[in-house]
Amino acid sequence: MTTAISITALNKSFLGGRKALQDIHLEIETGEMVALIGASGSGKSTLLRHMAGLMAGDGSAQGLVRIHGQTVQKNGKIAADIRQTRAGVGFVFQQFNLVDRLPVIVNVLAGTLHKMPLWRSLLRWFTPTELASGMEALKRVGIAECCAQRAGTLSGGQQQRAAIARAMVQGAKVILADEPIASLDPESSRKVMDILARVNQEDKCTVVVSLHQVNVAMKYCPRTVALRHGQIVFDGPSSSLTPALLRELYGADADEILALPDHISALQDKRERASSPAWPVVAARAA
Repeated sequence: MTTAISITALNKSFLGGRKALQDIHLEIETGEMVALIGASGSGKSTLLRHMAGLMAGDGSAQGLVRIHGQTVQKNGKIAADIRQTRAGVGFVFQQFNLVDRLPVIVNVLAGTLHKMPLWRSLLRWFTPTELASGMEALKRVGIAECCAQRAGTLSGGQQQRAAIARAMVQGAKVILADEPIASLDPESSRKVMDILARVNQEDKCTVVVSLHQVNVAMKYCPRTVALRHGQIVFDGPSSSLTPALLRELYGADADEILALPDHISALQDKRERASSPAWPVVAARAA
């Protein structure tokens, strides 16, 4: 396998000297689906933004971030050709990052803007091929019927699926998803995670997703990277993340992580109970 994301000696300090990231060394192979977990303030979102070149690390620490061999940032400076690198990176934000007043299809086709002349992007003039590509992406995420609606009229789950469709149209080989299900209901959360898993499997796209729920990470991501106070404290198979290990890694912070409900699994359990035959209960009452 080839390396999709390579991070060496990455540090980030904020005003007041607070360390957001501390000596991060990480490699993610092409085609992996990796979860980032950790309590609030652990550095998950900050790390994703550094991967995408949306933030620069500390300049004194010789930090280096590369995606598919292209430099994103080095020694605290974003690469001069970052726009070219970002063309292959789709970023899915927690709050969707769509333009509410524009139709869904236009929001999705924003993923093609890096490929077209400025005059066409200003006029929002798309070719039949581009429109077909946008509709195909919307079909894959299950909201093709919403193509002409204003994005602001969609539910949160639908908006997140539109954001993923935008990354598909963009032709992203790496998708970075920053807590994409944090504000969604259980059914919408399941659909969004299912779609990310399909994009990973069908398109061989590398997916890195930050999550609060450990069980969701275990369900969808074979590998998990756990952060605490800006440091990587675990990097390995998601199946190894037992409650005992989490308490060993996080101490008192483990209670915050373990207390978060896994509403996707809860939804599945509810469906299974609803579909179970009623006769054993009846028989038991009769007995």
